[in-house]
Amino acid sequence: MAGAEYCVQAGQATDHTCQGQTENVLTHDANTVNGLPWDPGTRVTSMKPKLIIGNKNYSTWSLRSWLLLREAGIDFDEHRIELDTPETAAKIARFSPGGTVPVLQLGDLCVWDTLAIAETVAERWPEKNLWPADADVRAHARSICAEMHSGFHMLRECMPMNCRAMGRQVPLPDALTDDIDRIIAIWSDCHRRFSGDSGWLFGDFSVADSMFAPVVLRFRTYGINLPESAGFYPHRVLESEAMQEWLAAAECEIEVIEREEKGR
Repeated sequence: MAGAEYCVQAGQATDHTCQGQTENVLTHDANTVNGLPWDPGTRVTSMKPKLIIGNKNYSTWSLRSWLLLREAGIDFDEHRIELDTPETAAKIARFSPGGTVPVLQLGDLCVWDTLAIAETVAERWPEKNLWPADADVRAHARSICAEMHSGFHMLRECMPMNCRAMGRQVPLPDALTDDIDRIIAIWSDCHRRFSGDSGWLFGDFSVADSMFAPVVLRFRTYGINLPESAGFYPHRVLESEAMQEWLAAAECEIEVIEREEKGR
């Protein structure tokens, strides 16, 4: 399904795009940045990053990586691959040995899987402070990101992201309402403990905000009512210029993946 990390059968295809490129190596002087250990020998490419994504209307994992880079102010090129076509597998295989989008290219390095991309971006651009500075808060942020990455299966199955759609209605079995309630609890807890007046989950924009942003669009499409305590984060996400840019692009897409068009 397009709402998951989009998987294809890539066979034995190899990554031709990531080979044979050169990079300039930069170093960072500090031993730690934002509380994270930093190896001065870490290689940082000066080549412009390239992000390979799927359809903006449907691909939640693509949105997560795209929003992280855009909201952090990191300049990058994007390459969009239309999902759910006979050519999709071959096109993705040019970039991803794992057969998934998104993929981040940094010179001759390719990073796939959204959480791996997030960790790599946070390491390569430590000045962007994409994890909370406090170690305990950072551990909490990582925990909810990992929970989003591996959990909420009923939410993904029953309420696929569909940026263009509004007013959709789907059945709400107990397992789905359990997922919804858990997300409400996460957002409410973060607002109470960490976000302050910013609206972002941990005060400043972080990896966690990129991980939960597609859920905001799911709740918008299917009309999920939220308590006030959980409404600050969705409001902040939707007023983001980066998110508005993504939504405008999704509106312009003409492709339709029928299995993602639920609740009509």
